[in-house]
Amino acid sequence: MKNSVQSLADCDNKSVESVNDVEWSTVDDTSAAWSALGELYHRFLTGLLLGMVTRVGVEPAARVVFRTFRNQHLEAFKPGLEKLGLADEPDAVACAKYHVLSNSLGGVHVEWIPESETKSWVRYLPPRWIFDGTAVCGIPTELSRAMLRGWHGHNGISLGNPRLGFVATSQTTDGQPGLVGYYIEEDHDLDPDDRVRFRPGERPPGSAADLPSPSWDPVRLAKVERNYAMNYIHTILPAMTEELGPGTTRAVASVVGRQIGMQFHSAVMDAVGVDGGLGVRLGHLFAGHGDRCEVAQIGAEYVRLHSWRLFDPTSVDAAVFDGWNALWEGFALMEDRTLTVTQRLDSGAPYFEWVIS
Repeated sequence: MKNSVQSLADCDNKSVESVNDVEWSTVDDTSAAWSALGELYHRFLTGLLLGMVTRVGVEPAARVVFRTFRNQHLEAFKPGLEKLGLADEPDAVACAKYHVLSNSLGGVHVEWIPESETKSWVRYLPPRWIFDGTAVCGIPTELSRAMLRGWHGHNGISLGNPRLGFVATSQTTDGQPGLVGYYIEEDHDLDPDDRVRFRPGERPPGSAADLPSPSWDPVRLAKVERNYAMNYIHTILPAMTEELGPGTTRAVASVVGRQIGMQFHSAVMDAVGVDGGLGVRLGHLFAGHGDRCEVAQIGAEYVRLHSWRLFDPTSVDAAVFDGWNALWEGFALMEDRTLTVTQRLDSGAPYFEWVIS
């Protein structure tokens, strides 16, 4: 099949003006689209990790992972403690419970193993969600360690408790039985390098304790699972531009995006569960973010996205858009369609518009 994608090429003005007077149909935001987006962004995240390791190297990829998880931590940790009702727990216990509950709401299996008010264990059981499927075999341990340093090692600082740190005793990326470790409050302030320590072989004191998830309704839980996967893409692509630069980010993310779009085209489109052309199905995916999306057809199909919940267009580099847009390019390749974006991130237009022909 020939390559029919023209990434971010401008259409001539006449083609854009010709759809301004037609009737646009607003696409509904559906739970099927939430599920489809959750699946797609999960795979995109894993692909980006592997793409960075193979294309730019382990050390730069680890820097991106550290920044991704640190930025996630700064955005989500303290508000999450409040939402999960953990703000009044002892610090070590609150941190361990937070990771169990927040991950379980996103569909990740994590266990809590209590020991004391100052020492509390977590166990992320295989299969590891973030290192999906056989991809775990290609993820260097340095990336897992960077994840822990980015998030777990900053919990004590965010709580105003410099004595609190995390000790990892097992890592799936080393062929050990899951990512296991404990939060511990020491009797002295920890140096920055000691906020995450590695002590392979230490074992939890007993079995996992039952920790019921919040009693949220099914619709809210479905949105949480979508948001869980979305948030990784929301943080990792900007982190890539900050650590690798826009040029390298565009090169890596665009290839990975097309690969993931092609590889998971059928699964994602089946999950969307709607008939129609590529524009209609893309419209459902875009609307599934919680954004206003419209579609129209006059010969070609047109898709307009009036907001971009995933990113703030005023604060991210255009390379972020290009990498994200590569997913839809991958979909178009599988249907032998031409996908053209007429409004770029830096154009100042009030919407993005895709033309599919």
